[in-house]
Amino acid sequence: MRIVVTIVGKDAVGITARVSGLLADNGVNILNINQNILEGFFNMVVVADMGTANVSLQELKNLATALGKKIGVDIRVQHEDIFTAMHSI
Repeated sequence: MRIVVTIVGKDAVGITARVSGLLADNGVNILNINQNILEGFFNMVVVADMGTANVSLQELKNLATALGKKIGVDIRVQHEDIFTAMHSI
């Protein structure tokens, strides 16, 4: 199953490392990353595969939400189909 992880917030050192570490620690394979910083605001979209994950999608969502609160950004994890449906015109 492919997922989309979005991270938005004020830029700070270590955001990419912490998010990629969370995914790696839980057996989630990163397929693509798009990241930018605009006037101090951080935005990253990660497409990943949960085929080898050792947690459920819901567990990963909970872990990502907790990490986001800890580091001061909003982290959302969604099934790729849900993300695509929400962002279609």
